[in-house]
Amino acid sequence: MPFGIGTPPQHQRDRTVADLLVAQLVAAGVKHVYGIVGDSLNPVVDAIRRSNADGTGIEWVHVRHEESAAFAAAAAAEVTGELAVCAGSCGPGNLHLINGLYDANRSRVPVLAIASHIPSAQIGTQFFQETHPDRLFVECSVYSEMISSAAQAPRVISSAIHHALAAPGVAVLTLPGDVADLDAPKAVRDVAIPPARPRVVPDAAAVRELAEAIDAAKKVTIFAGAGVRHARAEVLELAGKIAAPVGHSLRGKEWIQYDNPYDVGMSGLLGYGACDDAVHQADLLILLGTDFPYDQFLPDDVRTAQVDIEPARMGRRTRLDVAVAGDVGETLRLLIPQVSAARSTRFLDTMRKQHLRALRGVVGAYTRKVDRAIPIHPEYVADQLDQVAGDDTVFTVDTGMCNVWAARYLTPNGRRRVIGSFLHGSMANALPHAIGAAFAARETGSDRRVVALAGDGGLSMLLGELITARQYDLPVTVVVFNNATLGMVRLEMLVDGLPSFGTDSPDVDYAAVGAAIGIPSRRVTDPAQVRAALADAVAQPGPALVDVVTDPRALSIPPNITAGQVRGFAAALTKEVLGGGMGEAVSMARSNLRNVPRP
Repeated sequence: MPFGIGTPPQHQRDRTVADLLVAQLVAAGVKHVYGIVGDSLNPVVDAIRRSNADGTGIEWVHVRHEESAAFAAAAAAEVTGELAVCAGSCGPGNLHLINGLYDANRSRVPVLAIASHIPSAQIGTQFFQETHPDRLFVECSVYSEMISSAAQAPRVISSAIHHALAAPGVAVLTLPGDVADLDAPKAVRDVAIPPARPRVVPDAAAVRELAEAIDAAKKVTIFAGAGVRHARAEVLELAGKIAAPVGHSLRGKEWIQYDNPYDVGMSGLLGYGACDDAVHQADLLILLGTDFPYDQFLPDDVRTAQVDIEPARMGRRTRLDVAVAGDVGETLRLLIPQVSAARSTRFLDTMRKQHLRALRGVVGAYTRKVDRAIPIHPEYVADQLDQVAGDDTVFTVDTGMCNVWAARYLTPNGRRRVIGSFLHGSMANALPHAIGAAFAARETGSDRRVVALAGDGGLSMLLGELITARQYDLPVTVVVFNNATLGMVRLEMLVDGLPSFGTDSPDVDYAAVGAAIGIPSRRVTDPAQVRAALADAVAQPGPALVDVVTDPRALSIPPNITAGQVRGFAAALTKEVLGGGMGEAVSMARSNLRNVPRP
C-alpha cells in the first residue's frame, strides 16, 4: 500500500492533524462519517475510532461503495440540515465519491468529503493510485482545497466546514496520508460555526411591480418549487387572495401540495393533474422558488414573474417579465398587502374541477379494480405503500419510474419527507440515501421509518448496501419495483421512435438475496398480497425487503402529450410489430390504455 512505506507507526503522538480534523468535525456537530477504510485514510479512521472510545465522538459507518457514502451523507444532511461527512482513500477510493457528491452539491446540502491522498513527496510523479482530488472535485463542490502542512490544517478545515454550511453545498478536503499523521499545531482556536443565515429582503420597487402585474391579470397561476419550504403559509394566503391555482415541481411537492385547496398538481414528464393547463392558460405565471429545468413544459407566450433568492437563476429557463430577487417568504409578506383581492374565482374553479377529473381519470386509473391484475401494477404498489406507511416516514426514491410513482401516489403531510436524486438524476440512490436518513433518525432517538422505493436496475447497481443496512440493523424497508427492465429508458426510447433495446434484465429474486444477507424478505407476485406484505415490512424494527414483481409495460404518460411524442410512440410500436413484437405491442397498449389523458 502506498501510505505507510517507510512510515513507522506513530500512535504515541498526543494530537495529529487527523485528530485535529476529527475534533473540528465533532465541534461542528458531526456524528457519523460514511466511507471505506484504506491505506492513506487510515490515520483519519483511527482518529475517528479513538474519538468515539467513550461513545461521545464520531461513529465510522462502513458502506460497501464510496458512492453510497456520499449519497448517505447527502440524505443525512437533507433530513437534518446539519453537516454530514463522507470519506474515501487515495485514488480509486475517493474517485468513487464523485457521483454522490455531484448529487449533494446540486441539491445544495451541507456535506464535507475527506479525500485522502498519496504521500505528499510522491505527488506529481505518477505514483501508484495518483490522482489530483483537489482538481477533480472542483466542479461538484463549493470548496476544494488540499492540506499540505500541519500549520495550514486548522484554518483550511474550518474554512471547509464554513463553506459547506454557508453555501450550502459540498466542501472537499484533500489530505495526504503522511500529512494527516503529522503533529498538529499546539495552539488552535475552536472551529467557529457560521451564524444564522441573513434575511434576504427584496427591493420594494420590484415588489410593487409584481403587485401591479398581478392586479392587471385576470388569470394568475402560481408554480412553486423547493424554495417555498419556509413560506407555505404565505403562498396559500396569496393564492387565496388572488384566486390563483397552485402547481408545483417535484421538489416543491412535499412543501406545498398537502392540505392545499388551490392545488392543481405537478408539471413535467412526471406530472399529473391540471398544472400544465393552469400554467399555459394563465395571463400571468408566477414562479416561486423554483429553477424548474424543463423549459418545454413552460410557456413562452405567457407573461412570467419570478421570485428567487438567487438572481443568477432569473430567466434562464423561460421568459422573464418581472423579476424579484429575495427570499420567497420575505417577498410574499411584503406583496400580499399590496395586491387586490380577486374579483372572480372562475379560473381557479375551472382548474380545480379539471384537476379533480384528472386525478380520477389518470392518476387513479391503475389504483382501482386492480387487486387481481397480474403482473402487478406498480401504481397500485405505490398507492398501497402510501396508505400503510407512517405519517413521519422518510421515503427515498430511485431515479426513473420510481420517481413517477412517488410523485403521483405518495401523499405529503408536512412530516413525511421524500428524498431523491431530483436534480442530478442518478440511478441507485434510493438505498444509500435511506442509509443516511436512517442514521440521522437514529441519532435523535427516533423510531422514524425509512422506506426506499428502489427499481431493480437501481438496486442491483449498489446491491451491496443491503449488507450495510443489515450490519447496522437500520430501520429501512426496501420496496423493490421489480419489472426486470429499465422502465424510464424504455419510455425515452419509445418517445424518440425507437424500439426498446438493451433495457431488459434477467428475472432476479431479490427477496432470496435479502434473505441470504439476513434481512426479513418477501417476494410478491399476487396483488392480493401486496398490502399485507408492505404493512408487515414497515412494522419491522430493523431492515426489511419486499420484492414486488410489477408490470414492465406500465409507463408514465405525461399530462400533455405532444404530436411529436405520439408520432414517436407510433413509430416505435410499428418497429416492434415489424420486428415480430406484435404481442409486446398489444400488451403495452393494454397496460397503458387507461392511463392516457383524455380531454
